[in-house]
Amino acid sequence: MKRNVILLFALTAVINSFAQGDPKATEVWSPVPTIVTPGKICGEAPSDALILFDGKNLDQWESVNDTTQAAGWKVTKGILTVDKTKGNIQTKKKFMDYQLHLEYRIPKDITGSGQERGNSGVFLASTGPGDAGYEIQVLDNYKNETYVNGQAASVYKQYPPLVNACKKPGKWQAYDIVWTAPRFNEDGSLKSPAHVTVFHNGVLVQNNVELKGPTLYIGKPSYKAHGASPIKLQAHGDKSEPLSFRNIWVREL
Repeated sequence: MKRNVILLFALTAVINSFAQGDPKATEVWSPVPTIVTPGKICGEAPSDALILFDGKNLDQWESVNDTTQAAGWKVTKGILTVDKTKGNIQTKKKFMDYQLHLEYRIPKDITGSGQERGNSGVFLASTGPGDAGYEIQVLDNYKNETYVNGQAASVYKQYPPLVNACKKPGKWQAYDIVWTAPRFNEDGSLKSPAHVTVFHNGVLVQNNVELKGPTLYIGKPSYKAHGASPIKLQAHGDKSEPLSFRNIWVREL
């Protein structure tokens, strides 16, 4: 019996040694990843993306203040421009984890300073008109100073961007965002926090940061249980000229 045990251990050692020396031992062949056709140019939507705005209409959007109403922003010559009198807009569809691409343009003749200079925001999950959600700041910070956790590409009031990758006003700029939504236990307690990675104009500015909760203008954030949520764009109440968006798409993960 003892001899058989020794032989078994020896055979196991030989098999393990063989496996470690064989490259096939670490090859994984399934499941096979789904084929996705990438865009031909930077920012072009891949084949499995949901187009949220392609320059034609706002069929994928609705008013935040009244979800029975259409989004009231202006679409002209393929460009979506904020209408501050209509309030925020959000997607009709709700999402959990996703990859988001959008492009925005601060007006070339923008005026104002600090936070009153092309202010808007991308809210990655928002559960109602009174819920700010989780905001990636949109602002002109090309030679315009403000608090660093409130400048462009910040996770507003939580994380400054790693670098300032802003272009001059009048130039089209892009966000590429990977969002992992928070999860909650049945009793409403936090199971796992939200994470976000952000590229601003192709430059990494948020590297899988762990969020402390939804955005708060005053006070410290904390989590409140929610599920899938719409993506929201902000019509900020500042006095500067309204900015514009184009080429918005999302891939559910």
